[in-house]
Amino acid sequence: VYMDGANMNAQVGLTSPGHMGADVCHLNNHKTLAIPHGGGGPGVGPICVKKHLAPFLPGHPELVNADGTPQSSVGPVSAAPYGSAGVLPVTWSYVKLLGGRGMTEVSKTAILNANYMANRLRDHYTILYTNEKGMCAHEFILDMRPFGKSAGIQVIDIAKRLQDYGFHPPTMSWPVPNTIMIEPTESESKEELDKFCDALISIREEIREIEEGKQSHEDNILVNAPHTISRVSAEEWTHPYSRQRAAYPLPYLRERKFWPSVARVDDAFGDRNLMCSCPPIETYQ
Repeated sequence: VYMDGANMNAQVGLTSPGHMGADVCHLNNHKTLAIPHGGGGPGVGPICVKKHLAPFLPGHPELVNADGTPQSSVGPVSAAPYGSAGVLPVTWSYVKLLGGRGMTEVSKTAILNANYMANRLRDHYTILYTNEKGMCAHEFILDMRPFGKSAGIQVIDIAKRLQDYGFHPPTMSWPVPNTIMIEPTESESKEELDKFCDALISIREEIREIEEGKQSHEDNILVNAPHTISRVSAEEWTHPYSRQRAAYPLPYLRERKFWPSVARVDDAFGDRNLMCSCPPIETYQ
C-alpha cells in the first residue's frame, strides 16, 4: 500500500503512515518540514518503507557495509544519496527548533485552519471529500464544475481573478478536474485566512451576477482577469464593469495592492510550446 506523503501535514505527532497500514510513503520535506515549494522548488525528501521492502530500495556506490559490500543490489537513482545538502539543513533546523510537542501543535493548527476556512466557504461552494461530520484534514477541495454550466466560468477564470485580490491561486484541478485545493498550513494568520475567504466569497458573488444576467457571459470581470495596472489606467476602457471593481473589489486592496504583472495568458499553449530564452549554445563554447 502506497501513501502520498504530502498528507504528513496532518499526521506529524498524531499518527503515522505505518500505523495506518502503508508499506511505502514518500515524505515531502518541501511541504511538511519547512522547505519552500513555490517558485519552482526545490522538492526533496526520503522514501520510507517497511522492512519487507527494504531490500528493494535503491543503493549508491557510497553506501557500503563495514566489510565494503554494497548495502543494496539495486543501483542508484540519484547522484546524492541523502538529497540536497543545501536544503536539508532547513528541515533539520525546523525539527530541532520545534521538537515533538511543537510539531504536533503545527499539525493541529494546520487541520484547524483548513476546517475554519472550509466552514466559512461551505455556504458558497461545494466542498468535496469531507467525513461524515463535514470535516477535512489539512486541505479541502472546492468544486468549481457547476459554474461552467451556470455561468460559463471555469476554474482558470477563478484562479486568474484571485490575482486581482492579491493572492497567488492555489492548486487547480488536482486531484479532480476544475476544482481548487486549498492548504492553508499552520503559518498564516487568521487575518490572512479571512482575507482569502473574503476574496473567494466575493468571487462567488461575481459569478452569481453572471448567472443572473447582470454581467455578460463573454465580457465579464472573471474571463478578463487578471487586470494589470496598465490596463486599468489606460485611457480606453470598453468593459461593462468599472475599473474600480476590476482593481479594487474589496476595501483592503486600497490599503495594500499587489498588482499582477501580466494579463491573461494561454497557459495550456505555453505548456505545449516551450520557448527557451537562454543564450544560444555557442555562448557557452
